Amino acid sequence: MGPESAKSFPGQEVTRAPARAKQAADSGRRGKGSVFGAFIPATGVAFTHPYTGRTTANWIDFLGRVEAWVPAEVGTVYAVLDNLPAHRGTDALLFSLAYRRWEFVFQPTYAAYLNLIEPWWKVLRSLALKGRRFETWQEIEVAVERATAYWNAHRHPFVWGRRRRHRPKRSPGVAAVPSVH
Repeated sequence: MGPESAKSFPGQEVTRAPARAKQAADSGRRGKGSVFGAFIPATGVAFTHPYTGRTTANWIDFLGRVEAWVPAEVGTVYAVLDNLPAHRGTDALLFSLAYRRWEFVFQPTYAAYLNLIEPWWKVLRSLALKGRRFETWQEIEVAVERATAYWNAHRHPFVWGRRRRHRPKRSPGVAAVPSVH
């Protein structure tokens, strides 16, 4: 997730007419970073860790943390990745050679919808950032940590796609054909 910067994140507030929703201008130049994440859809459990940048060193550090987080009895770990250069570097190749249960799956360019963690990032952003103003990157780190803990405490298997909404049966309108008894 990211890069994100310490700034105001608009939320949803009810306003009464004729008042207009207002938000102060915010340049967001108070610190920035990225959040790396791993997700097990079958159980819904998530793991996140913030970094000040998306470097190869941070990526390899994150992979090591995920390796320690994933239970040892899990066979193959599939990492679905975008085409960030850090994901394809020599250090990432060496990591995959050192940890044979890892398999990197690269999604096609311009196909973010194939990375199944993307919809979950939307949920995490909503839990951690929405409607808040952050003065420092450390405040965002704490908010993401709390949101991840909240998610894990209330987790459920994650299903992709839109939820089916209950739609009441349509009542006949003006143009309805009269029924004959």
